[in-house]
Amino acid sequence: MSAIPKAAGLISPEEYIEGERLSEVRHEYVEGYVYAMAGASDDHNRIAGNIFNELSNRLRGGKCEAFINDMKVKIPPRFADVFFYPDVMVTCDPTDNAKYFRERPSIIFEVLSPDTERTDRREKAIAYRQIPSINAYVLIEQERMAATIFRSAEIGWDSATIEGPGALLTFPEIGIELPLERIYERTAISK
Repeated sequence: MSAIPKAAGLISPEEYIEGERLSEVRHEYVEGYVYAMAGASDDHNRIAGNIFNELSNRLRGGKCEAFINDMKVKIPPRFADVFFYPDVMVTCDPTDNAKYFRERPSIIFEVLSPDTERTDRREKAIAYRQIPSINAYVLIEQERMAATIFRSAEIGWDSATIEGPGALLTFPEIGIELPLERIYERTAISK
């Protein structure tokens, strides 16, 4: 069987991984195309950092580990050759240990911004649902204290939105609750 020739200008997943190691700008990869990522606001960074800090502290010493925005997630190849940079992800499979990406995360968080919201709600939501190990996909609002959590269910996916001070994001699969107030510390919303 012969290989299908690569279209001019497209790069392979291996070329993408190598290029990302050397690049000063992060790119996401979809079927041979690379897309530069826009910079994030201060509150976007605070929210992602707060999620990562809470998870990292609470997961310390266990089998699960949190990663922040520089670790890629690889979508299963039966879907497409795709690599995304989630804002935060939790992995619990010790055999999922590639140096620059993970293939079997348990939970993925994306912080919504005007530039990324459509992609996070559509393309990434569809792609992340193709990962068999995913238990939850969480969209964190940047303009108000609210989060939508999508959970893998027996048939399809369930979703729930929580909002306001006192609300908790619960993750029974890793034994953690995250108060929204902690996620939004030091942001314009918390003032």
